[in-house]
Parts: sequence; C-alpha cells; structure tokens
Amino acid sequence: MTPPSTGKPAAPVTGNAVAINNFAFSPAKLKVKVGTKVTWTNQDTEAHTVTSSGSGGPLHSAALATHATYSFTFTKPGTYAYLCTIHPFMTATVEVTR
Repeated sequence: MTPPSTGKPAAPVTGNAVAINNFAFSPAKLKVKVGTKVTWTNQDTEAHTVTSSGSGGPLHSAALATHATYSFTFTKPGTYAYLCTIHPFMTATVEVTR
C-alpha cells in the first residue's frame, strides 16, 4: 500500500556540494544551514558560471573551466536562486536555514 500523495515537490537535497554536469546544476535544490560553505564543481567541457538571479545577489563566479570550482559561505537564511550566465536555462536554488 502506498501512502497518499501530498502534492508537494521533492524535498531539497542536503549537503554542501553542487556538480555542474550535462548543462545542469545537481542537485537543482540544495538545503543547507547558515554558515555552510557550498562548492560548485564544473564537470562539463564547456565553461559555466554560478551567478545569483536578479540584482544584488551574493553569487558571482567567474567562468569556470572544466574541473574548476567556486565556493561561497552562506551567512543569512533565505532562498538563493542562481543561474549560469552563459547558459541561462541552467537554474537552481540554495535554501539556507538556521
């Protein structure tokens, strides 16, 4: 017997690493605690960026070559949406909680 569906989207993944692979951020939804340092690693042969969506966001990586990394320590709770400015269809979020 399967439990009834709640209609909620899949829960964000916890951890502190995001892979950039096949033109996607994995996981696309990451949940971390305040003070967590998250590191993105480009596993594609194409360059990618990690850039906050909208103005004023904290994420601003340079173009990451293959195997390059970018790290950021989240110090305030909130949901941080970001994208690759080279490939704007690549989007993801980091949810920061206390």
